[in-house]
Amino acid sequence: MHELIRDKEHLFRLALLFVVGIVLFLVVRGLFVPEGFGEIGHYRVGALEDNRDHPLTFAGRAVCADCHGDVVEAKSGGKHAGIGCEACHGPQAAHARSDDPSSAKPEKPDPVNLCLVCHRNNVAKPAGFPRIDPNKHNAGASCHDCHAPHNPGLG
Repeated sequence: MHELIRDKEHLFRLALLFVVGIVLFLVVRGLFVPEGFGEIGHYRVGALEDNRDHPLTFAGRAVCADCHGDVVEAKSGGKHAGIGCEACHGPQAAHARSDDPSSAKPEKPDPVNLCLVCHRNNVAKPAGFPRIDPNKHNAGASCHDCHAPHNPGLG
């Protein structure tokens, strides 16, 4: 018992360190953790409102298909059937929302650069995925010279 009293200064300093640590934790938490965090799990309640405030930029496949059924038909059964229109043509919500879609007509993508985004020779691509070295494969020609963009078999 005598030793406990003798060490009381050390115990007091240790307890003081814990109290300072807890206070510091609460201050840092109050400063850096956003309001509403943790009310519905590990999320911030206001994040949903923040995301709703962002304007829509993508229209979605169904909206594209409403007007471009010929393209949907061309893609069906092809290697690009599972690829969304906006993956290549970019966000098209403005085009789809426009009263005159031809006024917000998207630019045609450059096939040489666009096709190589996916098909450039890269060892990280899965085996069997069509990959090319553009200098050996088409020597400066456009991919569209030999391939239909929506159903890229030779033809």
